[in-house]
Amino acid sequence: MGALWHGFADMGAVEREGAFVVARGEGAYIYDQAGARYLDATAGLWFTNVGHGRAEIADAVAAQLRTVAHYSNFGDFTEPATQELAEKLASIAPVAGSKIFFTSGGSDSVDTAAKLARRYWHELGRPDKTVVVGRQRAYHGMHIAGTALAGIPVNREGYGELMADARTVEWDDAKALLTLIEELGAERIAAFFCEPIIGAGGIFLPPDGYLAEVRRICRDHDILFVVDEVVTGFGRIGGSWFASTRFDLEPDLMTTAKGLTSGYVPMGAVFIAPHIAEPFFSGGVWWRHGYTYGGHAGAAAAALANLEIVEREGLLDEAKRLETTLHTKLAPLADHPRVAEIRSGLGAVAAIQLADPSEGLPLVKTLREHGISGRAAGQGAMQISPSFVMTDDQVDELVEGFSSALG
Repeated sequence: MGALWHGFADMGAVEREGAFVVARGEGAYIYDQAGARYLDATAGLWFTNVGHGRAEIADAVAAQLRTVAHYSNFGDFTEPATQELAEKLASIAPVAGSKIFFTSGGSDSVDTAAKLARRYWHELGRPDKTVVVGRQRAYHGMHIAGTALAGIPVNREGYGELMADARTVEWDDAKALLTLIEELGAERIAAFFCEPIIGAGGIFLPPDGYLAEVRRICRDHDILFVVDEVVTGFGRIGGSWFASTRFDLEPDLMTTAKGLTSGYVPMGAVFIAPHIAEPFFSGGVWWRHGYTYGGHAGAAAAALANLEIVEREGLLDEAKRLETTLHTKLAPLADHPRVAEIRSGLGAVAAIQLADPSEGLPLVKTLREHGISGRAAGQGAMQISPSFVMTDDQVDELVEGFSSALG
């Protein structure tokens, strides 16, 4: 009986069958304790954008830890690496002049955005604007606010009501948001949360024009538009740092994590447009919110090294290459009788949708027998989200592994 309790797991099954222990990683591959190699189809959990085994990130973290590992960013405290990273992120933000609030990960970032949206309206003298709205199938982390506003009912089972002022609308119909506004009144709605690509809920790409339309609706009805780029941020959208940049979304708030450090050290960040920050930066207002490890100096060093690699090696363009390669080379799998459809063509992300969703978890085990480390996301979608260093030949290897595993 092991002591480790895994997230999102049937622990009885893990106890019976044992854990899959990842001993090391290099580039687009991971290795188990016996030395067997697996092509990493998911970049860990969407995050290892620059690939595994980047010694320069480890070296940057080690150097920072030898100087000062971390000091609270509460009050007027900070460290040089944290300041430098904030300025770097502001320079690539989709909204010029954005402020950066650091968190420990994506769930923190979403809860931060939910609280800030409500507090912003309070500061503007509109305290009744408290409802936060998400979409069906959407995933926004596992803190209380993110679980409540996300559109995955099974993730809420057994907890009771988590947050009263949370609603969800259809994921692919902008008019559904309008209907909710008419039902509740815009004077009650604080923010609408939107993943540019629905990730853990099944990898669903936005319908043509959807993102622009919901952005317009939010602007017209004085509702904050929160873009959840925990998955799509820092290059996964392909060709740009953010989906908000690629689609000119001008978010009021943008949540990020994962690719910020490529998962080498936990870290997240909320990008806050100038008009949202203004009431808090004008003086005399305390926002009593923060995290012990928000802006961690070692994590900031990892992020700076990670972003430098992305720029130096042109990995935004490599993610755009993968957008095309994945779309082209995965397409023939749609003809397999066990496959319902392939969803791809936007960013370094794709889904192999199984005709029978219950086959997802068993297929993960079968894939390992064919040298692929994969994952089943929501609704029986096999997640494809490789590191940006994955070559076209390795995509061929990926497709061959899936084809063999499907039989």
